[in-house]
Amino acid sequence: MVSQPEIPDPQTRVERPSENELVVIRSFRAPVHLVYRAWADPALFRQWWIPRSCGMTLVSCEMDVRVGGTYRLEIGHVSMDQPMTFFGTYLEVEPDRRIVWTNEESAEGAVTTVSFAERAGGTDVTISNLFPSAEALEQELASGACDGTAESLRQLNELLQG
Repeated sequence: MVSQPEIPDPQTRVERPSENELVVIRSFRAPVHLVYRAWADPALFRQWWIPRSCGMTLVSCEMDVRVGGTYRLEIGHVSMDQPMTFFGTYLEVEPDRRIVWTNEESAEGAVTTVSFAERAGGTDVTISNLFPSAEALEQELASGACDGTAESLRQLNELLQG
């Protein structure tokens, strides 16, 4: 049996359906088209993606959200000489329904699928990260990524409610 990660946020659910997959689920009281836009529009994305508590900033945010398009995010911190760079390619894009992209900054990068489902006037967002191995997922969990994701999603909720 695969252990389920714990996350200190009652609004965010984390599941580990297999040894190399991590799923994060959160509901928002906003229409699906607005939630999708917050993921697909770089000007909105940069307002919520980086957890404020980590003291980092999104130095650069380039996103061409279409099949075959690419993204490149540079994240900086005063203690870093060079920003961390995250990049990949969009594999699937269905407006208001689904975005799938690669995480190509390392050989251990996941394929991320974000699904948007309208429900009772709100939107359920499911983020699935499929890693190439159980070890790669364990490294991600050890980095505190679940806490950061939960905080980012809280910030997204604030943006949507603002």
